[in-house]
Amino acid sequence: MAGRLRSGFPLLRRALTAGNLSSAERSVAPESVLCHQSARNYASAAPAKEQKVKVPVTMFGVSGNYASALYIAAVKANALDKVESEFLSLIEASKKSPTFSQFMKDLSVDTDTRVKAINDICGQAKFSDITKNFLVVVAESGRLGHIERMAQRFSELTMAHRGEVKATVTTVISLPPEEEKELKETLQYILGQGKKIKVEQKIDPSILGGLVVEFEKKVFDMSIRTRAAQMERFLRQPISSDGN
Repeated sequence: MAGRLRSGFPLLRRALTAGNLSSAERSVAPESVLCHQSARNYASAAPAKEQKVKVPVTMFGVSGNYASALYIAAVKANALDKVESEFLSLIEASKKSPTFSQFMKDLSVDTDTRVKAINDICGQAKFSDITKNFLVVVAESGRLGHIERMAQRFSELTMAHRGEVKATVTTVISLPPEEEKELKETLQYILGQGKKIKVEQKIDPSILGGLVVEFEKKVFDMSIRTRAAQMERFLRQPISSDGN
C-alpha cells in the first residue's frame, strides 16, 4: 500500500503544475450581517487612532462575516493567537458535551438564558474580553448553531495571516512519515517557499486506494474509486464503427 501511495506523488506534481485541478468549494452568497461598529464592540478598548485591518481572505455568508469581524477585532488588540486558542477550545468542549452542543443549536432557548450561559462559560474559562464579547453577540443574534462553522472560517483567516496552507489528504490507511514528508515537499514545490504547509490526514476506506488531496479550494483526486468510475463510464460508451 505504501508503494502505491508513493507512486502517486510524481503524478500529483505533474498534474498540479499543469493546472489539472477542479474547484472543491461552492460559492456562498454574501449576507450583510456584521459591520465595523459590531467589530469595534468586540474590542476591550478602542484605540486612540483607528487601526485599519484587512482580512487576508475575503469571506461571504453568515459564518464568514462573523469570522472576519472577530479576526479584525483580534488583530487590532494584538490577541489573534489567544482568541484562536479560546475559540477552538470552546468548539472542542462542545463536541465532547452533547448537552452543550444541543443547547447551542436549540432556537427555543430565550436570549437572556443563552447570553447568561455564555457569560458563565467564558467567566469559568477565563476567556479574553474579545472572545467573550464576540460569543455574547453571537448568542444575542441567535447564531450559536453556526458557531462551529464560524470557528472553521476563523481558522482559515488565522492560517492565511500566518502564511499557512492546510492540505487535506484522504487515504485508506494513515500516511507513513516518509510519505507525509514527500507530500509536503511536493505541495511546497507547487505553492512556493513563502507558504507553510500543514497536512491533515483523513482515513476513508471507501476510496479503495490511492489518495485525494485538497488544498486552497482545489481537489486532486487520484483514488482508485474515481479511476474505476471513470473506466466504467468509458466502457459503457457505445463503440462506433469506421464503416458507418
